[in-house]
Amino acid sequence: MLDINKIEIDFDKVYSNLKKRNKDFKNELDEVVKLNSQRKKITFEVEELKSEKNKMSKEIGNLARENKQEEIEKIKNSVSKINLKIEELDIELKTINDELNLKLSYIPNIPNENIPLGIDDNDNIEIKKWGSENLKNNGEAHWEIASKLKLVDFELGSKLSGSRFVVYTNKGAKMIRALTDILITRHTNNGYKEMWLPLIVNKENMYGTGQLPKFEEDAYKLDNQYLIPTSEVPLTNTVRDKILDKSELPIYLTAFTQCFRREAGSAGRDTKGLIRLHQFNKVEMVKITDSESSYEELEKMLLDAEHCLQLFNLPYRVVELCGGDIGFSSAKTYDLEVWFPNQNKYREISSCSNCLDFQAKRIMTRYKNEHGKNEYVHTLNGSGLAIDRLFAAIMENYYDGEKLILPEILKPYFENQDFLK
Repeated sequence: MLDINKIEIDFDKVYSNLKKRNKDFKNELDEVVKLNSQRKKITFEVEELKSEKNKMSKEIGNLARENKQEEIEKIKNSVSKINLKIEELDIELKTINDELNLKLSYIPNIPNENIPLGIDDNDNIEIKKWGSENLKNNGEAHWEIASKLKLVDFELGSKLSGSRFVVYTNKGAKMIRALTDILITRHTNNGYKEMWLPLIVNKENMYGTGQLPKFEEDAYKLDNQYLIPTSEVPLTNTVRDKILDKSELPIYLTAFTQCFRREAGSAGRDTKGLIRLHQFNKVEMVKITDSESSYEELEKMLLDAEHCLQLFNLPYRVVELCGGDIGFSSAKTYDLEVWFPNQNKYREISSCSNCLDFQAKRIMTRYKNEHGKNEYVHTLNGSGLAIDRLFAAIMENYYDGEKLILPEILKPYFENQDFLK
């Protein structure tokens, strides 16, 4: 969440940087500044009334020693009126505070000052490519290959749960386990602490990472709880309401979870295959850092995600997201896009973001710096990787028309087993 004091002090700068998101936030910023002005005015009035009340209470003590009961009663009546006024103002103050916090919760993070300008993903900037020398083109679609090899039952997924649900079968189910094992092992060998997490979280956790209130329509809700849209939510919230010591940072966390999204805004997009599912599998990386090293840690996280794709020898590219495409909580984001021969294009398989202190202010996580003062931590998250998309990319890049030639790293999991149609 943005700091209202920062908005007031640097209004023009905040406004200018938020415009890089390809939206004008002038009205929203004006509203929160106005509400904060009202909040401060009422707070000052309450403090003045309490000060006056304290003076009267002292005066009552003086009058009591002089036994002036009539004057005491007059002052007590005045104190009662002040108490009523304070109660009225406290109620008004709570209403204004709630409205202020609600409006602030809809304002996204301020993008990095050097973020590329643009409207949507067409304006993202390519940073580099890997393995693009001999790209396969115009191959079969991954859903056709997976069906031929009896690795995925798309019809059974729809029968059991509806559209955008799938069932992995036989070697397909085993491959999901193998991919998960390879990725988790890679991360834990590189300093990430593995976590096994609940798939249902409370509202506070969804709010803490920025999924609520803005993106509630995309979430699966169960009474007052939510199915996680990404394990970023529980992983980041493991440090909620904590004051850490700087020596504990950085914290590296990883987890495999199933994730759930309604994909409310994706009608008609990627209706076939494994690209955009309501229930999907993902290995996530999360970092909790101090305020000075988060951008350096973002570059390291990007390399972690890249290495995952290199393990499977899959061609990919890295793009930096422009202002119009960057996520709500992020200040800077890199996307890794893996090559899909059937579409002759790169598709996102990982997104690595630095949220700076935006999420930390929501989850109230701080650390003691070298001067003993509390600072907000910085939080980062990245896919390492989206497993269903990884499965799909392997299908398209490694199928030769008759059988699937496994990447070297997968072969030990399937010794003496052919993937023939």
